[in-house]
Amino acid sequence: SLRSNAAVHFNDERLDHTSGRKVSAVAGLIAVASFSGAEAQQTNLPPVTVDAPVARPKPAATAPTPDQVRARNALRRAARRQQAKPTPAVATPALAPDRDRYADSAAPYKGDRLQASGKFPEPLLNTPKTVTVLTKDIIEDKNATTLKQAILSTAGVTLGSGEGGNAFGDRFFIRGFDARNDVFIDGVRDSGVSVRENFFTEQIEILRGPASSFAGRGTTGGAINIVTKEAQTDKSFYNMDTTFGTDQTKRITVDVNQVISPTFAVRAGGMFQDADVAGRSVTTDDRNGGFVATKWTPVDAVKITTDYIHTDLHGIPDFGVPYYRPGSNGSSSQQFTSTAGAPYPDVGINRDNFYGFANRDFFHVQQDIGTINTEVHVTPDLVISDKMRASRSLNNYIGTLAETPIATNPLTLATVTVNPQSRYQMTDVLANQSEATYKFDTGSFRHTLLGGVELSQERSSIDKYTGLNSETVTGTPFTGGGSLGGVSVFSPQFTDTPFGTTPTLTGMPTKILIDTTSVYALDTVNYRDFIILNGGVRYDDYRINTSGWGTLSGVSTFGTQAAEFGLPNFNVGVTIKPLPNASVYAAFATSSNPVGAEFDGTSTAYGGVAPVLAGSPNQIFGPEKNKAYEVGTKWELFNRHLLLTAALFETTKDNAREAFNVNATTQTAACPYPAGVTGNVSCIIAGSAYYVRGIDLEAGGKITDKWSVFGGLVLMQSAVTKSNVPAANMPQPQLYTTNVGLPLANVAHQSFSLLSKYQLTDIWELGGQAVYRSRIYGGQLLAANEGTSIPNYWKFDAFVEAKIDMNWKLKLYVNNITNKLYYDALYQSGTPFVLEAPGRAAYLVLSARY
Repeated sequence: SLRSNAAVHFNDERLDHTSGRKVSAVAGLIAVASFSGAEAQQTNLPPVTVDAPVARPKPAATAPTPDQVRARNALRRAARRQQAKPTPAVATPALAPDRDRYADSAAPYKGDRLQASGKFPEPLLNTPKTVTVLTKDIIEDKNATTLKQAILSTAGVTLGSGEGGNAFGDRFFIRGFDARNDVFIDGVRDSGVSVRENFFTEQIEILRGPASSFAGRGTTGGAINIVTKEAQTDKSFYNMDTTFGTDQTKRITVDVNQVISPTFAVRAGGMFQDADVAGRSVTTDDRNGGFVATKWTPVDAVKITTDYIHTDLHGIPDFGVPYYRPGSNGSSSQQFTSTAGAPYPDVGINRDNFYGFANRDFFHVQQDIGTINTEVHVTPDLVISDKMRASRSLNNYIGTLAETPIATNPLTLATVTVNPQSRYQMTDVLANQSEATYKFDTGSFRHTLLGGVELSQERSSIDKYTGLNSETVTGTPFTGGGSLGGVSVFSPQFTDTPFGTTPTLTGMPTKILIDTTSVYALDTVNYRDFIILNGGVRYDDYRINTSGWGTLSGVSTFGTQAAEFGLPNFNVGVTIKPLPNASVYAAFATSSNPVGAEFDGTSTAYGGVAPVLAGSPNQIFGPEKNKAYEVGTKWELFNRHLLLTAALFETTKDNAREAFNVNATTQTAACPYPAGVTGNVSCIIAGSAYYVRGIDLEAGGKITDKWSVFGGLVLMQSAVTKSNVPAANMPQPQLYTTNVGLPLANVAHQSFSLLSKYQLTDIWELGGQAVYRSRIYGGQLLAANEGTSIPNYWKFDAFVEAKIDMNWKLKLYVNNITNKLYYDALYQSGTPFVLEAPGRAAYLVLSARY
């Protein structure tokens, strides 16, 4: 019977000392009883009554012995002590309130996402494009206070030089293509060539390969996006960094974020710097600036951010040192029979020689940028945003180029002509971007669809200075353009020449107006995190108008030029994820370079449009067309804190520009020689083609909890595939009869960089950086056709950091440890000059974080 079974089980449980078995047996007994009773009722059987088991008296327990009592009490005391001890918490890294919003919080060298989350909704791991992200920590550990310093220590990017036809400033080449007008601040084009500080910068994004469907005109080799600091509503903080350097640097930056309320915060910062340049005499680099940003979230669905940035950089500029070419007689049309040559510091002059005029030369670069950004989350899946930008940039300078050296025997008697270069360029930009991002599903496909409209107006006024030849040096007068010959290459004798007359502007500026209306749509489709499709189209209505004065047949003439182009471009990409931490991708994209797109150019040879045609019968060519192919793979390793990227790429350009000189005897049907002029006249033609292909390897993040790395290796090939320059018009006809087959100028075809640091203890951190650039060849406009070059180099930096306490740290940097003599850029003409890089310098930085 059930009663007897219950009694048996009850007695069995008393013999079992495991509570789990006891509970299981009793629960099983109750379940059997319930089920049996219910089944009996359902089958009309007589009900069964189950009596509760009768508890039997327990046997009398024997009293514990004294030893048992002592042992039991000792166990109880030990248990109470164990319970009193707090359970150790799992250590988690504290997140700094001023951290990079787009980086891996546990591995700050690893960028996880891009700022433009609507255009690039997937993490970098799943984005079918090579993107280099310089996070806040990377910029700090590079000790990069300007965009130029940060970019030039990154593989695959080189620096170009300015001259009379284009401005001195931030001129970068990405994957071999000029990107000086492809710099963006928070996704809005920063027109013109300026010099950009980093004190307001959170991170720098380098998008490699064509990006017209994302960013508009140009962007052939890539684009650079500066992400600015944003106010934070979660916590107030107060930061300050003070720097002292062996190059007389005195610098202080302040960054303060104040939470006013849970919905409103203000962030403000400032910068002051007084500095020289290591290894270069006379040159100075002084700066000041400030920024203020606000963030207001009146309701959870609305976010309004504003920011205003002001920078002012000024000092005495360094426009380089002369280039030695054996056999040169000082003529700009001299034809050399030897490719031998080198920058003069490599053949014996002091590396700190300065060829300008300390009492005349100056530079003054100023920017004022204001932005209002509104985001409205209409629904959790629909976001509408609008960004308005107004900016004004000034690039104002007088500098001196050391050109057309005359080689002598002995070489110590060589002389050079110093030529003034001046510019007063004011650039104003009004832009508005309106975008809508909608997320929806079609079956197993998750879409992130973005549509946008962008309107922009860019205005620039480019003037230059006159009166640069107002002073006469004893025995050696200035010539009409303000140039001065007979300057010693080895011991420049006129550096401190007094200038009593202040140069003035000509009052005849070249004015440029570019109006652009753009519409675009991008869709990212994710299929179960296994296949991700990416595609987009963009159409830019581009209109340019330029007006101003120029010289035609020796007469000052006022002229205008105008052009309008429709620029359709698209991109497609597919990403396959064999593993959650890996991706394999293939992508194709197009881009367009319309005439005049380089906003600082004053002629087609420099990417602009001249108001008056002096030589070329036409400067309004159709846009250059670019196509790019890329295949690659990305992997997140070491607990997904290290991102590795490997890519093969090729970019081709059609309808490219070429320049060559003509005179009365070498003129062609495409470039007739103008009447009434003498000497050579530059001619611009279109229709050439070339390619750049290569491999791009990159890494960023943490290998262990204490070891961080960031770097890359870029290996490229380039060649001109089509050229229309007649053999007789080649710059070096005895060396090169055609541009076809020649590599591109201004490109380091092999480059490497590696930044690494290791956390030795909780207090000490040690790091360093190695940078390599291969030889860069010079050439006119397109190909390496001059036989000139600057040598390859290795450069090494190091730093050590000591955390004094939770609020203070001290950091020592040593840049260019070996005091390597190397060069940043080579000017493209037959009378070249080179820009010398800084020498060794040490910096001590004291930082406070509260």
